[in-house]
Amino acid sequence: MGARIFGVGVGRHLIVEMFECDPKALDSVDEVKKALVDAAVASNSTVVGYDFYRFKPHGVSGYVLIAESHISIHTWPEYGYAAVDVFTCGEHTNPWKGLEVLRERFRARKVTVVEITRGIGVKQYEGYWIPELQRIRAIAEG
Repeated sequence: MGARIFGVGVGRHLIVEMFECDPKALDSVDEVKKALVDAAVASNSTVVGYDFYRFKPHGVSGYVLIAESHISIHTWPEYGYAAVDVFTCGEHTNPWKGLEVLRERFRARKVTVVEITRGIGVKQYEGYWIPELQRIRAIAEG
């Protein structure tokens, strides 16, 4: 994915459906937690917390809270299906790299993705990161 000017939004949100996944991986809190934390690291995000829950008789839901937003999952091992959100803000992150980790870990044979640019219409973002274009302007105006 090419460079993106974040003057037209504050982040990228991937809404993901994974099909034909490994049911055992989707039903293990430990495997799901490790996959999501590793996905956060792969996306170049900063992990600040997480929580996961295993349902009876099966299924796992959870999230990794990152300084740049979140990665969350809900699994249906009995169908080999997982619903995933990968939402990252900042020019230094790449949610697609995190998604690739999840696809590999859950051995998904089919993946559908909708990418949403979040924060369209925000004129100037004064959050955790400073957009590259804004940083360049600030240096130039010095």
